[in-house]
Amino acid sequence: MRFLNDSAAPYDLTYDDVFMVPRRSAVGSRQAVDLSSADGTGTTVPIVVANMTAIAGRRMAETVARRGGLVVIPQDIPIDVVADVVSWVKKRDLVLDTPIVLGPHSTVADALALLPKRAHGAAVVVEDGRPVGVVTESDLSGVDRFTQLSEVMSRELLLLDAGIDPREAFNRLDAAHRRLAPALGADGRLVGLLTRKGALRATLYTPATDARGRLRVAAAVGINGEVAGRARQLLDAGVDTLVVDTAHGHQEQMIHALRAVRALDPGVPVVAGNIVSAEGVRDLVEAGADIVKVGVGPGAMCTTRMMTGVGRPQFSAVLECAAEARRLGRHVWADGGVRHPRDVAMALAAGASNVMIGSWFAGTYESPGDLQQTADGRLYKESFGMASARAVRGRTVEESAYDRARKALFEEGISTSRMFLDPQRPGVEDVIDAVVAGVRSACTYAGAGTLEEFHERAVVGVQSAAGYAEGKPLHASWQ
Repeated sequence: MRFLNDSAAPYDLTYDDVFMVPRRSAVGSRQAVDLSSADGTGTTVPIVVANMTAIAGRRMAETVARRGGLVVIPQDIPIDVVADVVSWVKKRDLVLDTPIVLGPHSTVADALALLPKRAHGAAVVVEDGRPVGVVTESDLSGVDRFTQLSEVMSRELLLLDAGIDPREAFNRLDAAHRRLAPALGADGRLVGLLTRKGALRATLYTPATDARGRLRVAAAVGINGEVAGRARQLLDAGVDTLVVDTAHGHQEQMIHALRAVRALDPGVPVVAGNIVSAEGVRDLVEAGADIVKVGVGPGAMCTTRMMTGVGRPQFSAVLECAAEARRLGRHVWADGGVRHPRDVAMALAAGASNVMIGSWFAGTYESPGDLQQTADGRLYKESFGMASARAVRGRTVEESAYDRARKALFEEGISTSRMFLDPQRPGVEDVIDAVVAGVRSACTYAGAGTLEEFHERAVVGVQSAAGYAEGKPLHASWQ
């Protein structure tokens, strides 16, 4: 990457401060761009979901990995739960969605409680493992909550074979004017659900899979306590990437923890952070990091910069850290500050191998929180920062009352924030579609067929706030 006219600003830059200049391109199609990362994590799109309790759970992990990204399970989740999540994700199908399954005698209330857990918004009614009906939210509207599903379910089903080619499945669904269909195994039992859009996506995305063809999932470990022991348990559980994580990654405790993890000879990529300087990159790489996580203070839930004055504008932090990591033969993840697809593109132009997204994904069906509704009908989920008082309470539940109260006094994060679902993009796959479309287009503008070429060819300029505002669409007349 180089700056336009070789004139970088004399101050550090955020994503909003920069733009990319189009270059002569021989890339004829966005679909010809390869978005696979070379950092060893196996992602086929450069998206990593942040290890935040309100965002990263099993549903998110399954869905994102199926589209080529990676989810990091948070470090404050009990190890037996993490092992169960990893095992569950590894058993998911590479094409089919995991269905919501209910019985004929389940009630409308049962269905309504579960439908918001999946973006496809349907439950399959089964008897003896075989589908006998499907219910959607429209089937349940205005129906008494105690009504049994056998009275309201749709019985005329289009059934697909589990191994059907996604393109054929799309054509069959389209011809039948169906949005979704149950998929059956050889024994006629339900094994999954396929939507028309899901079938289409299966032809456009390559899942992030391990050497055995199973979906990938990552997990985090903190820097305090028995770090090596927990890391060993995570590795034994089958995680594909190990993240050693703390807000201030450039400290002695991180160095000790990282060396302890590296001594395990983990056999998977080890990520460590967060830092914002070349010096931090050097120290963490020397201690054993394969990938360094960059970002202090840019996250939507983070109050670090306002509380402490500590941090660094994210574009400049990624640019400097990525350059140092490349010199050392390592990689960086850009963590935080992403509000639009353009921000992902700018982080990749600066040299990141993957971009970590948090709060943006909190407002989707797949995040772990319960779906809530405002008085005017807007749907939202609650999110919170991992250094907030709310998160600290969860991590210190087994400590004494005094220690918990003392730690609760020091917080650097928002304890509750409403993340509204975008009616046009309510599922995480919808957001991924937007991000990937933007990044693919950015690559074609740069004349790049891969992420490595994108970084090499990107020409970036510095703009004023007015320049940034000029690039925003206008949804109403300016007159």
